[in-house]
Amino acid sequence: MIQLSMPVLLSIVVVPLVASIFLPLIGKKTSQKGLAAISTALLAFPLAVISILLFIPGISPGIVDPVYFSAARVGSFSMLLDGLSAPIAFSIALVTMLISIYSVPYMKHRFEEMEHEKSNKPSWGTYYMLYVMFSAAMLGCALATNLIEFYIFLELTLVPSFLLIAFYGYGKRERIALMYLIWTHVGALLFLIGSITFGFYSGTFDILNMQTLTFNTTLWTTLPSSILIFTAVAIMIGLFIKMAVFGVHIWLPYAHAESPTPVSALLSPCLIGIGGYALARIVFIMFPTVLADASVYLMVLALVTMIYGGLMSLAQDDFKRMLAYSSVSQMGYMLLGIASMNTLGISGAMLQFATHAIGKAILFSVAGVLIVKFGGLRSLSKMGGLATKMPITAALALLGFMQITGIPPSLGLWSEVLIVFGAVGRAQAMGSTAFILMVIGLLVAIGLSTAYAFITMKRIFFGQPSPDQPKGEGLEVKKAILIPIIIIAVVGVLLFFFPGIFIDPLTKFLSAFTG
Repeated sequence: MIQLSMPVLLSIVVVPLVASIFLPLIGKKTSQKGLAAISTALLAFPLAVISILLFIPGISPGIVDPVYFSAARVGSFSMLLDGLSAPIAFSIALVTMLISIYSVPYMKHRFEEMEHEKSNKPSWGTYYMLYVMFSAAMLGCALATNLIEFYIFLELTLVPSFLLIAFYGYGKRERIALMYLIWTHVGALLFLIGSITFGFYSGTFDILNMQTLTFNTTLWTTLPSSILIFTAVAIMIGLFIKMAVFGVHIWLPYAHAESPTPVSALLSPCLIGIGGYALARIVFIMFPTVLADASVYLMVLALVTMIYGGLMSLAQDDFKRMLAYSSVSQMGYMLLGIASMNTLGISGAMLQFATHAIGKAILFSVAGVLIVKFGGLRSLSKMGGLATKMPITAALALLGFMQITGIPPSLGLWSEVLIVFGAVGRAQAMGSTAFILMVIGLLVAIGLSTAYAFITMKRIFFGQPSPDQPKGEGLEVKKAILIPIIIIAVVGVLLFFFPGIFIDPLTKFLSAFTG
């Protein structure tokens, strides 16, 4: 592992976070496009640094900052980019940067709607301040090396995202924002309770020992058996709420469907996936015995989540709500890969984060394009036949659905293959009955994912237009709203051809823990 002499990784989180505070002040004298340019530049800085570091030889062991905070019994705060966190950090940086550009034409439309609604609307500067804070905090979660450090950044994601929903969302946005706040804060609180219990008994909250630059894989042996189980279960349930797995998913369809669409494009692909990443970074590495004992039950929960999310997606008429339930299903895939506890499955789960970030950023952005084009249209039953009118938008939607269903040329193919191989391998080791049940469960879940994706594609872009379809002027929307989506889609296609950028460091990293 390479330790840097300067806090490079910390800077890519702190610079945007601190600079965002001044955006409302700058916004008084700056146009919305100027604010977007400043915000995009702030978020391009992390993407540029991460992209450069990914190509430095030796990235798979990891690149770590020097310690920037240390205290007795708390441990050391630093930041780490390694094989496990690289797909997460890259995806967050990519999506947040490009959606900040997409925000200009979309939020202009939303501000106009709010004027007609006679709603109080905070300024453009406030929007971009909250947006950049939210983005930087998610990146902090991906790079954290200490449980308390991770918790701080996790809570920092909550406040700006809550305010973005409350200020700029749809429907009963204050009520929905409060629901989102309560549910996700409970998840963070359970994580904190588990973390504090762990730190009290082990004497540190460090995930990475900064003196030896090795992961704390044996600290769990210092905990009494009952405390170990309590600690791991509290952390896992807290992360399950963040992921919105079946049973604790209630908040997600409301929050993601009624958020302003650029925020939906961050909440659904990036924020909920951080819970899955933390399962791998924290529970898999630091509580391996508890995860191994719970593995069978977690695989069942994952399959239920995949199937339930798929069924609910098929039942939706609201496009954004359909995408929200699809995210529930996609988190089931991520959980399944982690629960397999082998290199293939966990590699697939981390790759699934990138797949989901790219695919859902495209699809929520397409939903926003339709909202702008047709005056708030979200009902699938009022769409149809739009491919001839909006061929570029249709092509982007197709690429988004291909990502989340694993059809080439998309990164989703590799994440799905790895997850399936990992899960089937784990089930095969349990016996023939488990193997057969796993295969059946996967066939049903994958079939549902394909069904809801392409049935939705047909309902929107093909067939006969609905007689209730609003009339939009012209054909395609302006390029300004499509270009960021096109860039995200192109990156997704390129990663299909060069998946080794993520897969090789992932497998090298995980082989040290899985054998």
